[in-house]
Amino acid sequence: MRTMLFAAAAVASLAAGCAPAARDAAATGTVASAVAQAEASPAERAKTKVLFGDLHMHTGWSFDAFTFGTTATPEDAYNFAQGGALAHPAGGVYRLDRPLDFLAVTDHSEFMGVMIRMRDPSSPLSKLAIAKAALDRDPKVSGAAFRAVANAFRTGDLAVFEDQADTARKVAADTWGRVVEIANRQNKPGKFTALIGYEWTSSEEGKNLHRNVIFRGDNAPLPFTAVDSRRPEDLWKYLDATRQAGQPVLAIPHNSNLSDGAMFAKTDSDGKPIDAAYAATRARNEPMVEITQVKGTSEAHPALSPNDEFANFELLETYVASDKPVTKFAGSYVRDAWRTGLSFQDGSGFNPYRFGVIGSTDSHVAMSPVIEKNYWGKVGLRDGTPQVRLDCTYCAGGSDISKFGSAGLAAVWARENTRAAIFDALQRNETYGTSGPRMQVRFFGGYGMDRVKPGAAGWVETAYGAGVPMGATLPAAGGKAPSFVVWALKDAMGANLDRVQIIKLWSKNGVSHEKIYDVALSGGRKVDPGTGKAPPVGNTVDVASATYKNSIGAVSLTANWTDPEFDASAPAAYYVRVLEIPTPRWSTYDAAKLKREIPRGLAPTIQERAFTSAIWYTPAPGRRG
Repeated sequence: MRTMLFAAAAVASLAAGCAPAARDAAATGTVASAVAQAEASPAERAKTKVLFGDLHMHTGWSFDAFTFGTTATPEDAYNFAQGGALAHPAGGVYRLDRPLDFLAVTDHSEFMGVMIRMRDPSSPLSKLAIAKAALDRDPKVSGAAFRAVANAFRTGDLAVFEDQADTARKVAADTWGRVVEIANRQNKPGKFTALIGYEWTSSEEGKNLHRNVIFRGDNAPLPFTAVDSRRPEDLWKYLDATRQAGQPVLAIPHNSNLSDGAMFAKTDSDGKPIDAAYAATRARNEPMVEITQVKGTSEAHPALSPNDEFANFELLETYVASDKPVTKFAGSYVRDAWRTGLSFQDGSGFNPYRFGVIGSTDSHVAMSPVIEKNYWGKVGLRDGTPQVRLDCTYCAGGSDISKFGSAGLAAVWARENTRAAIFDALQRNETYGTSGPRMQVRFFGGYGMDRVKPGAAGWVETAYGAGVPMGATLPAAGGKAPSFVVWALKDAMGANLDRVQIIKLWSKNGVSHEKIYDVALSGGRKVDPGTGKAPPVGNTVDVASATYKNSIGAVSLTANWTDPEFDASAPAAYYVRVLEIPTPRWSTYDAAKLKREIPRGLAPTIQERAFTSAIWYTPAPGRRG
């Protein structure tokens, strides 16, 4: 029998005690607020502004981060996000080039605060055998402690805590109270948003199924943990009960690239085929997916998208904290999941994978490592210096740290910088993710978007009035082909833009397809009608000095585009990918600092990018397939 870390069932009891009307109101309240925004006047909706943040941050209160040498607190993380300086466990003091607009500290719910308490000699936890290992500066020794604790929540066997399991539970509960209190104190509506959250850390046989849980308000029940259950369906029950008890909440899966096909499978946790009820439950609780972060980008893979010349971007292809290779790419990537969902919709009338996207970091040092030229790593002592990163590829508990990326950020179009406005933007999917830069991207679809002139006075209000933004659904319009408008602006402190692409996904007769359209190209380039490809933008990077020039590319790119191969009977999704010109990768900057060669197998340059949530097309009833 698994030992419960928290009494998560109490949440269900609380929900069960509510009157039915109250439960229904609470359950639909968040969706209603998102719908209210969607139904506001175009003038009101045009007042949205882009906010950049990180919804995936760990501090020393996470069991693993502490074994990586991190002792920073959530207080430190929120201060850093607002522009403060913070010391790195491997040495050096760092600061972001610009503050973030929002942050969620998402320490692991499993044994939250327990490991760091082991350094307190007054705590009985400090007397445990595992405490000595956890406090050891040798990564091999502390790594063994990390794996022992991870195994405890994977199996539910708390023997690692000897006779102090109850103490560990109390410490975790007390820590959660402090997490909530700190987030509320750091939250500054209109200036900076501190969201309450945590990470549920489930994996089956090493296959990553982790989710970040984000709350809308200023209160939250005790977290649900992988000790309580490793099944996503059980997490969703907890989320439903929490929502019904009056506390809006959502979950964000991440690192699907490391799930070995399990994150977006065609069956549930019991191996049963997905049905409409499963799809509705998943959509209600997980409206969003993290598409890029330090442990790789989960947009697309060359094995699944062989005709996509840009699919091979910052890929990590081993299990979490392991050198075991991922072998199943289908079911592991966002584009593939969207295609799978469209096939379900085409054949069965429901879509289990209709979600939006963001980026975030998954930093374990309380600092968002999104700057290539000033990358400080993800896992503390194990990748915290240029020399360690270039010399020791498998130092992070088994992961190849040379394949880690300096990424990413969540971008939301929100009316104001508040918890409610940001949460509601996530709920309605008016969001996108970037690999780190802060380029701005607008994307609208409709049946008159060809008349909208992006960048002209009042164009955003016109676009809201004529159609829908990223994340929304286009209804059928008598067989008329949808048109789209895209506007992209470079990061003011970053590289120029190479191109804007619209990626179309659709399903016909149960078979899904994809096609990539270059809809805006810098430098007057044109798509070759024979190959369907555009010539490269060029490359100004001096690898030896790790520098580049903004002498190519564009400050902004815009496009009006109508689907030339539209089939009114086929469900479809359209999303935008914006690429920068080539710039040095963090490993190139590191090599230049150390005056060394770049390690073999690492690309000297990358093209940073943004990925939007999709705009969906739904056929009229009776026309599907």
